[in-house]
Amino acid sequence: MSYEMIATLMFSSMMLMLITGQRVFGAIGFIAVVSALLLWGDKGGYDIGFAAAMKLMKWYPLLTLPMFIFMGYVLSESRIADDLYKMFHVWMGGVRGGLAIGTIGLMVLISAMNGLSVAGMAIGSTIALPELLKRGYDKRMVTGVIQAGSSLGILVPPSVVLVLYAMIARQPVGQLWLAGVIPGLMMAAMFIAYIVIRCRMNPELGPILSAEDRDIPRAEKLRLLRAGILPLVIFAVMMVPFVRGWTSLVESSAIGAGAAFLAAVLKGRMTREVFENSVRNTLGITCMFMWIILAALAFGAVFDGLGAVKAIESLFTEKMNLSPWMILIMMQLSFIIMGTFLDDTAMLVIVAPLYVPLVGALGFDLIWYGILYTITTQIAYMTPPFGYNLFLMRAMAPPEITLRDIYASITPFVLVMVLALILVMVFPQIATWLPDYIYDK
Repeated sequence: MSYEMIATLMFSSMMLMLITGQRVFGAIGFIAVVSALLLWGDKGGYDIGFAAAMKLMKWYPLLTLPMFIFMGYVLSESRIADDLYKMFHVWMGGVRGGLAIGTIGLMVLISAMNGLSVAGMAIGSTIALPELLKRGYDKRMVTGVIQAGSSLGILVPPSVVLVLYAMIARQPVGQLWLAGVIPGLMMAAMFIAYIVIRCRMNPELGPILSAEDRDIPRAEKLRLLRAGILPLVIFAVMMVPFVRGWTSLVESSAIGAGAAFLAAVLKGRMTREVFENSVRNTLGITCMFMWIILAALAFGAVFDGLGAVKAIESLFTEKMNLSPWMILIMMQLSFIIMGTFLDDTAMLVIVAPLYVPLVGALGFDLIWYGILYTITTQIAYMTPPFGYNLFLMRAMAPPEITLRDIYASITPFVLVMVLALILVMVFPQIATWLPDYIYDK
């Protein structure tokens, strides 16, 4: 059997296992181990799995993963995120569409606290959505706002997905995080611009809060402003030493986790329940990601041994005579298709053994491609009819918001994200300028 046929069989078997509902790491790891045993026997098969495990255990930057996840859960469980929304509610309520704009700001800050899109979705749907609906905001627009804003969690640092990409692509996590800053803020600004334009064209979509709701003493406004700025202070305490070169990435993640814990203690919110929930959730998510990374490394090792990457590169460039940009666009389209039934982590693990080496062989920057991948999976998350985030939103939304409303709500935001993706593709400096500047400095 040819190596190309073996690679095809591995992929089809893995997809079949995923369709039957098997866990991602279980399906990928099982196919990798069985394939290694069949191809190279007992000794070779065992060596591949063992080498992948040792590579994972020796990867020092992986220590950032539990630190940042713990920081996010402490800030979430201690209700500091609630203070953030109250701040935006008070300070932005006098602007047309102001609460929707504030929700985007909330999502950006939640992303900087947690690094997971699910966290932003959960906080937005439980805190922001009921308030927006109660204040007379259009249900379709605000549903789209929360879905689009929560997607920033996998792009704005400290993105957990970019940590996973860094491990598989063997790229520096710090550079990937810095590369995500400007595209993430640009996308948030584009969302805000869309909200402002829509609310000016149709004021009923985002009405101004009544004078009674805005009649809050200045002392209370300042108190909420201080409470809302606290997460920004924690983020600055964590990231400034790293950007200045005073600390390593792992040390900065430990500073962030410690600062979040201290903030919760000083505000009197670090109860036994908050601590236990934060630690339990951190342990669960960290273990899940480590199993996925381990399975991806084993799967990639088998593909390297087969030479499948070189075979596919030859197929595209020599036999099909495709240009590097055409191949790249085909890759991005495949993410959109896979996003109908897989989450971002599963997509990366499945295609990384093929795509990442191929992208490097075609002469593209792997840091830049990491941002392209992330933006594309954001779009795939929310593309009807089977986007992952669409059904997650349906599960969290109140009964009056139907699946049809959710589909209609996300379409304009998907178009905005496609525009952002095109801008990053045409102007790679949007993603590469900041890491190049910081690291050259």
